[in-house]
Amino acid sequence: MRKTFINFLSVLILVTGIWTFVLPQENLRIAIVPKNKIGVFWKSVLVGAKLGSVALGNIEVVWRVPQEENTLSQISVVEQCITEGVSGIILAPMEKDSLAVPVAKAVKKKIPVLIFDSKLKGTAGKDYISFVGIDNKKAGALAGEQLAKLLGGKGKVVMLRVAANQTSILDREKGFLELMAKYKDIQIENNLYAGVTVDDAVNESLKMTNKLKEADGIFCSYEQTTKAMLIALRKLGLSGKVKFIGFDTPVEAVKALKEGEISALVAQDPARMGYLSIKAMVDYLRGKKIDPMIDTGVQIVTRENINNPEIQKLLALPVIEE
Repeated sequence: MRKTFINFLSVLILVTGIWTFVLPQENLRIAIVPKNKIGVFWKSVLVGAKLGSVALGNIEVVWRVPQEENTLSQISVVEQCITEGVSGIILAPMEKDSLAVPVAKAVKKKIPVLIFDSKLKGTAGKDYISFVGIDNKKAGALAGEQLAKLLGGKGKVVMLRVAANQTSILDREKGFLELMAKYKDIQIENNLYAGVTVDDAVNESLKMTNKLKEADGIFCSYEQTTKAMLIALRKLGLSGKVKFIGFDTPVEAVKALKEGEISALVAQDPARMGYLSIKAMVDYLRGKKIDPMIDTGVQIVTRENINNPEIQKLLALPVIEE
């Protein structure tokens, strides 16, 4: 059952920074296909999308989560959306090459596709209508700059990688490593991999106990690995004793940041990402020109800036329950 937002317009302005007039329009049915439903990131994307669907008028959002977090399951969902004949598909591809096949099929069937969060093989504005998301390589570099600053340009750093071929995460890791390569006195251990779930990542993190005990700094490029590393550091009695940069802003991580267990978080604006994805798709369907690339930006959140209004917008998001 959906909760009612008492002050809907103020929430919309808070989350998106955009004022939109609600006008009567044709009914549109737009499918959104995320990678999973586990993280607060995806829940926040849904919040922004549903706020946008109301603001733009007569938009039905169909939230289609793959049954399993793998490429084949996501391909099946996209093909189901094509069969149903939805007005448009908004997709966060798990894998850039394989998902290009059903996307091409949708486009051939005159169903426009917008890509968000992770890149897809092809050209935005040609093979799909637009890409909405952050510059992940730049986000990884920002994390690297922050960690290098905290370490004073020297020390041992562990990067916990995600064992998944997701371009968003791979780009973050690449940006981080390229930035760190500028510091000759920083040693990087970057061949440590974890699964995409918290439990798997905790287990893998605990297997590297000796490396974590030797580390001066740690970087995690994904929400679930950030949560997992926090759990592992607590189990090892290392939380707060090592400089730790995480990605995204789940409640546990924000609390740990306030308490000094995490040094900084790289924060996206998933609600804005969801809103702008819906808006771009609707604008396209209504014949308006849209930009092929829409950058939603990132922020570095620290204990020093966490109470800033711009940062608080990213941390205190409304929730829609179905």
